[in-house]
Amino acid sequence: MTSLLSRMSPVPGFPNYTGPYKVGTVDLEIPTSELPSPSPQPDPYINTLQCRIFYPCEEPSKKAKPVRWIPTPQREYVGAYAKFLGAGDAVAELFSYVPRLLYYITIPVIRNAPLLNAPTKSKRWPVVVFSHGLGGSRNAYSHLLGSLSSHGVVVIAPDHRDGSAPISFVRDTSVADGAQCDLEKHHRHGNHSAKKAIPYKSLSHTPSREVEDGRNDQLRIRLWELGLTHEVLLKLDQGARLSNLVPPTTTDSAMLSLMKDRLDVHEPGSISWSGHSFGAASTVQFMKSVFYRPSMANQAEADFSTYSSLYTPSASSVIVRQITPESFVSLLDLWCLPLDCQSTRWLWNKPMPCYSPTAKEPGGNNLLAILSEAFFKWRGNLRLTKRVLSPDPSLHNTGQSKLPGPRLFYPSSSAHLSQSDFGTLFAWLTKRVLKVEEPERTLRLNVRAILQVMREKGLEVGETSRQDMEEVAPDEPLTDESESKSGDWKILASGGEIRGWMSVSPFADDIGGDRPHDTSDANKAPSDAVMEGEIMDRDRMEQKL
Repeated sequence: MTSLLSRMSPVPGFPNYTGPYKVGTVDLEIPTSELPSPSPQPDPYINTLQCRIFYPCEEPSKKAKPVRWIPTPQREYVGAYAKFLGAGDAVAELFSYVPRLLYYITIPVIRNAPLLNAPTKSKRWPVVVFSHGLGGSRNAYSHLLGSLSSHGVVVIAPDHRDGSAPISFVRDTSVADGAQCDLEKHHRHGNHSAKKAIPYKSLSHTPSREVEDGRNDQLRIRLWELGLTHEVLLKLDQGARLSNLVPPTTTDSAMLSLMKDRLDVHEPGSISWSGHSFGAASTVQFMKSVFYRPSMANQAEADFSTYSSLYTPSASSVIVRQITPESFVSLLDLWCLPLDCQSTRWLWNKPMPCYSPTAKEPGGNNLLAILSEAFFKWRGNLRLTKRVLSPDPSLHNTGQSKLPGPRLFYPSSSAHLSQSDFGTLFAWLTKRVLKVEEPERTLRLNVRAILQVMREKGLEVGETSRQDMEEVAPDEPLTDESESKSGDWKILASGGEIRGWMSVSPFADDIGGDRPHDTSDANKAPSDAVMEGEIMDRDRMEQKL
């Protein structure tokens, strides 16, 4: 009945998560003064870290306030999205005042619910850090991240304040001086609305020195924020008291204390790292920047003399201990232009840490890349993606390798939006404009692949149901014998065992049909695969609507 009413509602909605656990969430904004910074702060204007955590939770004793998909302040966010999608300032301002169904979209999570006790051997939950793409936010991938949490994963998604979101805000930290009672009084009097806005920063997709400098400035902020996100996880697991500037503070402070000794974040390589598009590029740059910290020994290497580091944590930083060749990395629609820069060429030529000779088993088994069909057909970016995933990115044609290759897939009839909430919420629009099919299934396939690599890595996550594995009909009642199955091996197989789930050769010369070394479209704007700013192709949309 609930599902039927949801389909009848005019408000776009999310399907239920399919894992065995309920999903809770907490929204955080923490003064950076309370977090040790592994690397120098790139912008003093950004003096807080904002993020959302999704986690397996207990059923609350009373109904919680719904979590709105459009964050507060909603009017400003909706107006910013309108401008981001091409509306002029006047239209966007008008659009933000008009009541819209978007305001009422809720995420199917339980606000500030108690964290569930982990059934794992260590009594700790596995953790994933997720970086959003252009036009994204901490809320924009809620179905993907909530689905992972429903299978027993704690996921933390920072808001990047680098000008890649349509708009973002930094709260006033003047009262966050460690006195929690003052902070709660500050919220009760409504002063939590004091914010500084960071608007979207529009940069060309055509390579130039100006574009390279602009993207590098954004990456400096993004990598710094990922480092701080790691510090937040450590603080939460240690039970440290943090000033959360997001009201209310009483409930979430009590909930945060329950994360003490419950997160698997201390063992080297225990945290998994993921991102979409620019967020995938940020994840690649972060992993390499930490793992390949420059030293005197690198001075004779090619391109080192012109290398400009975007993130250099100190040798004693805990993040240096965390990033290892065994760290699991999942990259969704990796956008390579921000990585392919002259000033960071030295780092570009380095392979992902999993190929390091110091790895227990060198190779790409813990490196997963999932494309949309649109990005698979964007051949220039595909070639660069394969180089990033290869044991030697410096080679234009990597050829066959003796090392195990990475896992590389794409779901058919999918677009760049399909890995975010937009594909699920606005399925009718993406189907009409981008020819997308089965958006919910596309996200399920992404989740299945990520979970299965985590299982193979030895991380204890919830089982994928036989319904999700499409071994029983969606409406067929489950029996004890069919309820779950150990593992989901088919999702990582390359023989076409799953309908529309396409395995891609990881070798750079195996593109098919095109000239082997042609990269003429590598640096074009991704307008054939995505809408402008990695969200919409405005011209195509205007022609079809």
